[in-house]
Amino acid sequence: MIKIFRTIDGGIHQVNEAQEGCWVALVNPTATELLEISEQYEIEVDDLRAPLDEEERSRIEVEDNYTLILVDIPVIEERNEKDWYVTIPMGIIVTDEMIFTVCLEDTPILGAFMDGRVRNFYTYKKTRFILQILYKNATMFLHYLRIIDKKSEVIEHKLHVSTKNRELIELLELEKSLVYFTTSLRSNEVVLEKLLKVESIKHYPEDTELLEDVIIENKQAIEMANIYSGILSGMMDAFASVISNNLNIVMKVLATITIVMSIPTMIASFYGMNVNSAGMPGASSPYGFAYVIIFSLVVTLIAAFILAKKDLF
Repeated sequence: MIKIFRTIDGGIHQVNEAQEGCWVALVNPTATELLEISEQYEIEVDDLRAPLDEEERSRIEVEDNYTLILVDIPVIEERNEKDWYVTIPMGIIVTDEMIFTVCLEDTPILGAFMDGRVRNFYTYKKTRFILQILYKNATMFLHYLRIIDKKSEVIEHKLHVSTKNRELIELLELEKSLVYFTTSLRSNEVVLEKLLKVESIKHYPEDTELLEDVIIENKQAIEMANIYSGILSGMMDAFASVISNNLNIVMKVLATITIVMSIPTMIASFYGMNVNSAGMPGASSPYGFAYVIIFSLVVTLIAAFILAKKDLF
């Protein structure tokens, strides 16, 4: 899918034909669309395809008539009816006339620009547009990191009483997300450092503050990802022991209940033996059954009291 946007009278509008100063957004484009863009604007089709490869690394490539910027962006992936977080590449291709973005799926990072929710955004100011995309990307990483932190707290409360591995598996998924985030943020940091040295991307004094904000936000995201990853790693080790301990407590209680319940069973078994009734205490009394029941109950209560004093319940 190809969408074309242009700033008209200070507002963002979708147009039908591309012209100088436009932004062309390619979202999961077909092979035919890629070939059309490649032939029309003299962009290597391999560079257009690069952002569609989920394993593509972040980098900057400077060609004769355009510059390719590849960065990783965070996205939500649904698995087993739950939202998890991964990263995918997004390409920004800058030519002398316009700017292109290529991504596998719709992303709220670009959606904010398409809906006109970004202040001081103009499609013809290409350098500022690149920095605004990178800033929005860093803030999106921070937003998802806070969500991951809140999710880990919810799982932590469940783990206090859990005897199953489901919560640990959820923590493992969150830790995987943090690994993806940390790796992607570090790659993006390299891209930002190289962006400062690329001569094909013009640098304007009024964008200096924005560039500093992008670098600061990206570093903050890296620090947060590292902190949360360390916390989750320690939490998983601790709660693996907690789950094992919870299971041991359950087994201890069940074993204690089995011991207590075996006392009346044992007494009833003795009285159920096929022997001469003359040798069984209370066998000749009309209240013999009641005596046996009361005796079993008293012995059971005494055993339960002793075990409870030893904190086995």
